[in-house]
Amino acid sequence: MSSDRRLLLFNLLRGAAAIFLALLVATALIFLSSKEPLTALKYLLLGPVISFKSTGMVFNTVSFLTILAAMTPTIFSGLAVCVMFSASQFNLGGEGVIMLGGFVGALLGIYLKLNTGLHQVVCILAAAVVGGLVMLIPALLKVKLGASEMVTSLMMNYIIMFIILHFLNFTFADRSKGATQSFPFEATAKIPEIVSNGTKLTWGLVIALIFVVIIALFMYRTKWGYAIRMVGINQSFAQYSGIQVGMIIVLSQVIGGMLSGIGGSIEMLGRYNTFLWRELPGYGWIGITVAILAKNNPIFVPLAALFIAYLDKGCQLMSINSDVPFEMIDIIQAAIFLFFAAEQFLAKYRQRIVVRNAQRDLALQEAAVSREGKLS
Repeated sequence: MSSDRRLLLFNLLRGAAAIFLALLVATALIFLSSKEPLTALKYLLLGPVISFKSTGMVFNTVSFLTILAAMTPTIFSGLAVCVMFSASQFNLGGEGVIMLGGFVGALLGIYLKLNTGLHQVVCILAAAVVGGLVMLIPALLKVKLGASEMVTSLMMNYIIMFIILHFLNFTFADRSKGATQSFPFEATAKIPEIVSNGTKLTWGLVIALIFVVIIALFMYRTKWGYAIRMVGINQSFAQYSGIQVGMIIVLSQVIGGMLSGIGGSIEMLGRYNTFLWRELPGYGWIGITVAILAKNNPIFVPLAALFIAYLDKGCQLMSINSDVPFEMIDIIQAAIFLFFAAEQFLAKYRQRIVVRNAQRDLALQEAAVSREGKLS
C-alpha cells in the first residue's frame, strides 16, 4: 500500500474514532441526565431508519428518504466551505448567501415566466451569480485591505438577512396569508421530486452529487484547484512559486459563494412552495461541520452530510420519544469538533505510519541499488 493510501486510511480511521468518541460522550451524558437512557439511545442510533412496532423492528423507507432529502443543502454548503478552507480562508458567509440564493431563486420562480427546465436553470444560475458577487465583498476586503474574512463574512450574514426581511415584508409579501411569506412559485420553477411520498426528496440531491464530482475534479485535477490547495498549505511558498495569491483567495471565496447560492436556490425551489425563511436557515453552519468531517475533501462531503442528517433526525426522534432534549446534537457536534481539532489526537500513530513508510521506501531504494550493482 502506498504512503498516500496509508495516510488516507489513517485520516478515515481518525475521523471514525472522533465520531465514536463523540457518541461515547453523548452516551455518557444521556445516562447521567435521562431517566430512560436506553430508550433515548434507541431512537438516537436506530430511530432514523427503524420503526419500532409491536411485531418488531421494520426498516423505515420514508424516514430514510427524508434524511437523504435533508442532505442536499448541506452538501452544497459543505463543498463551499471545503473550497474556501482549502485556501485557508475562514469565510463564514455561506449561511447568509444560502438564504440570499433561496431568495433570488424564489423571486425569479415567482415573477419570471419560462418553460419547465429552462426556468429552473435560470433561477439556479442567477442565485449562483448573485452568491459569487456577494462573496466578493469579504474576499476583496481581505486582499485589498487585509481585513479578516471571518469577521466581515460573519457580519455580512446578518446584513443579508435583514435586507431580505425588509424586502419580504414591504415589497414581496403575499398579504392574503396569515404569515409573512412570498407569493407561490410557478410550477415551472419547482425542482421535481424523485419520489412523491411526502419526503421532499428532489432531483436536487442528484445535482448536488454531480457537483461533488465537479468540485473534486476541479480541486485535484486542475491548476486552479492545485493553486487553491497550495495557498492553503503555505501562502508564502505559493507566492514565491509564482502563484497569484490574491487572485486565488478571491477565486476560492467566489466559488464558495456560487455553491452556497446554488444550494439555497435548489433547497427553496425543491422543498418549499413560497419563500418563508424569517431567519438564517442554519445550513451554512452545518456546512462547516460537514467540511471538517470531510477533511476538506469534496469526495467525503456526501458521507459527512449523510451522517449529520442522520444524527439530526435521531436527535429529533430522541427528544420526542424520551426526556433528552434535541440540543444534544450540539453537544455531539462540539465533541466532534474537539477531537478533529486536536492536533495530537492519534498523532503518535500517524508518526509511526510516516516513519514506517519512509523505512520501507529506503529499503526498496537500497534493494534497487543492490540489484543494479549485481547486474553491472
